[in-house]
Amino acid sequence: MATFSPSIPLSAPARRLTTLRRITTSRPSLLSSFTTTPRISAACFFSSPSRTLSKGGAPLAHNNEPVPTSSPTTDFSSLDVLGNTPVPSTSIDVCHHDGFSLNSGVQITNGSGALLIGGEAFEWKPWLTKDEKGTRKKMINSKWQWEIDPESLGVLSVVWPRPDLLILGVGKYNRPISPKTRQAIGEMGMRVEVLDTRNAASQYNLLATERGVGDVAAALVPIGFEE
Repeated sequence: MATFSPSIPLSAPARRLTTLRRITTSRPSLLSSFTTTPRISAACFFSSPSRTLSKGGAPLAHNNEPVPTSSPTTDFSSLDVLGNTPVPSTSIDVCHHDGFSLNSGVQITNGSGALLIGGEAFEWKPWLTKDEKGTRKKMINSKWQWEIDPESLGVLSVVWPRPDLLILGVGKYNRPISPKTRQAIGEMGMRVEVLDTRNAASQYNLLATERGVGDVAAALVPIGFEE
């Protein structure tokens, strides 16, 4: 601490200067009162986990199995749950403009449709039904709905046990069916699924293979049919 002789008078500026010096010399520095803490990087707290090594030095996975050095190959044939299931003989291989080719080798041509029930295939021409006056009925009604006479599905009424699902292929383009047609199919105890003919054939092939031809039937109009 700095000292001054009391016998020497000090001027006012000198006193102020001495007071400042006494304050600065008697107090420690404000910066010296803070303890300097070394900075620690955040990376120090997140170290990568150690990987267990096998006896040969190869890394092991979490289940203690060796980590493969190459990417695994996928056998897609093992993912096909229907790979060993025989395809029904009535499955459709090709949808022609005027008919169908079945897996059994049967050809349905001359513009005929196909009615597939219980593993059997029939030619189907629902557009030939006539009304009481002898006039051929149209399959597209005034509301642009697909409508057929219930008599054209009469063979389904004599089949027992009846299929649970009837897939309708209504031509090149899909369209809704009329309430009358839907009601006629429902009264026979069957559900109905309406698609264009290509998708209807694909859906029939899948469901007939998966569930069996006894549970699924199909009524398909050729792609090229125009009324």
